[in-house]
Parts: sequence; structure tokens; C-alpha cells
Amino acid sequence: MNLSGARSLRARVTLLATGLVALVSLLLLWLTWNLVGDAVSAVPQLPPGTMVRVDGVEVDASAVTEHLRVYARNRVLLFGAVAFCFVVLAAGILAWTFTARVLQPLREITGTARRLSIESMGERIGEVRTKDELAELAETFDDMLDRLQAAFDAQRHFVANASHELRTPLAVIRTELDVTLADEHADEAELRRMAGVVRDATERAERLVGSLLLLARTDGAGLVAREPVDLAVIVASAWRAVRVEAEKRGIRTEFATPGAPTFGDPALLERIAGNLLENAVRHNVDGGWLDVVTQAGPQWSVLRVRSSGGLLDPAAVPELFEPFRRAGVARTARTGAGLGLSIVRAAVQAHGGTVFAEPVVGGGLSVTVHLPALP
Repeated sequence: MNLSGARSLRARVTLLATGLVALVSLLLLWLTWNLVGDAVSAVPQLPPGTMVRVDGVEVDASAVTEHLRVYARNRVLLFGAVAFCFVVLAAGILAWTFTARVLQPLREITGTARRLSIESMGERIGEVRTKDELAELAETFDDMLDRLQAAFDAQRHFVANASHELRTPLAVIRTELDVTLADEHADEAELRRMAGVVRDATERAERLVGSLLLLARTDGAGLVAREPVDLAVIVASAWRAVRVEAEKRGIRTEFATPGAPTFGDPALLERIAGNLLENAVRHNVDGGWLDVVTQAGPQWSVLRVRSSGGLLDPAAVPELFEPFRRAGVARTARTGAGLGLSIVRAAVQAHGGTVFAEPVVGGGLSVTVHLPALP
């Protein structure tokens, strides 16, 4: 609502209030006019032919009665019309004045909304003088702005981090190409080395873009497919993808994975298990251990992945679910994109579940996922 809209509303409210007052005043005036006429007519009548003296003049009594009735009605009409004009005028002025006071918080809300932009999302309406529906509207508007500002801040942070992560492999590719092309005596071995570096950087960029697309799909979105899924089955499928890497690093594994049925998107559920197992292997220590458990319950099916690793600050563990955060690894590291747990959280929330992480005594991380059990 702009200023002209507020004025239009103010004018409509004033006209409506004035019209109602005018209608009621006309009704009262009409009732008064009829009551006065009836009251005069109810005066006892003198016998026909009776003469009365008025200002020294003999006048028929019936003519005097009719004259009084007309005179009383005319006086009521005259003074009633004057009072009607004053009442309607006063009602219009009061309605215009009080409407301005009532709509003042609405104008403040409108002014704040018009001044807002992405760069000035910090402005708020604050407390309003009235404690009515407009105050509730202002509070709701401020709450909405808080949520929008948090979303914009998260978006800017995410874009900045994503740009940084994508710039790293692109810089590697460009550097390798520039160095190799500048070497006029580069042989086949040098070219193959450069191609290998470029391929690795390209694969890293591809994995990052794929993770970003998956996170965009799962974060705040609904499920594409819903069908019964056994957590034990998707754990087995996800483990096959990282088993070779775990064996090369000498990681000891222990699986306790009885059937744990849930309901949801099989692809996303497998990505949950896959990301947890990939993180548990890649952020583990050589010769470490890995423990995977699934449990079935009446309301929740549980997937828990515990692994050894570096020491973690308990206060920093919740931040691992934010994009581009890695457990004990610098953000510019070449392994992983820092989106694994972000995707896990988004996918779990899309299924109506919860995810919780805590450090392991002696070093490592334990992540527990609760998903709705199959009805």
C-alpha cells in the first residue's frame, strides 16, 4: 500500500463513518418531527366554534391548534437541520482525524516496506503505539523480515563459499595449462602429467557441481518418490562404493545392520548412507575403525555411523552441517567439497527425520540419523 492507497483508505473510512452518522441523524430527525406533530395533535380539542383571543384578536380554537402543530414541526425541522449539519460535519472531522491516528502504524509499515532492499534488510518497524491487530501485523512483518534476512545472509555466504571452491580447481587448470604452454620443450611425459592434473581438477569441479545440484534439490524441497526402503540394504549398497578405499587404509569395520524399514526416496536415502560412510572413511586415520549400526523402532528407524579420526571441538560439531565445513580439514583442502553433511541434513529433513552429531572420545565423529519408521 502506497501513500495514495493509505489516503484512499482514510477517505473511504471517513465517508463511511460520516454516511452512517448522517443516516442515523436523518432517522432521529424524522422520528422527532413525527413525535412533535403527534404530541401537538394530542392536545385536548375545544368545542367547535369556540373562539379564543390571541394578541387581542378573536380566533377559532381549531385554527390555533393547527397553527401550533405546523409551527412546532417547522421549528423542529429548522433546528434539526442545523443540528444535522453540525453533527455530520463534526463526524467527518473526527473520523478523518481518528482514522489518521489509527492508520499511522500502517503507514509506518508501508514506509518500512518501501525502503527495504537486499542491502538494507536490517531495518525493522519495531514497537507500535497501539496494541491491536496492527501491532500484531507489525510484529509478523518484522518476523518475516528476520527470516528473509537470515535467508539472504545464508545465500550470500553459500554463494561466496561455492565461488571459492569452484575457483580453486579452475585456477589449478589454468595454471597447469599456462605453465605447460609456456614451455616450448615440453615432452609427452610433461603433457601427460598436465593432463592428469587437469583431469583431477575437472573431476573435483564436477563432484562439487553435482553436490551443489543435489543440495539444491533436497534443501527445502519435497520428495520425488516415496516407497518402503530398508536402511540395512542402502547401507550395504553405499558400503560397496567405499569398501576398497577403506581396505587400502587398513580401517577396521564392524557392521550391526538388522532390517530397519523406513519410507521415502530410495536415491536420497542411499545418498544419506553414502555421504556418512564416505566421510567416515575419508576423514578417518590410517588403521582406524568404523562402526555402523541400524535399528528398527515403533516410530523411528535409526542409522548410526561412528568412526575414528582427529579430535573435534564439541562446540564446533554442529557447524559441520553447514555447507563447505569439513571435520578437522582446512576449507581449501583438495579432498571433498564440504557438502556431505549438508546434503545429509537436507535429505533427512525432507523425510521428516532428524540428524545429530557428536565427537567421539579420543578422536572421531558419531552421526545418528532418525527416520520415520515404516507404518
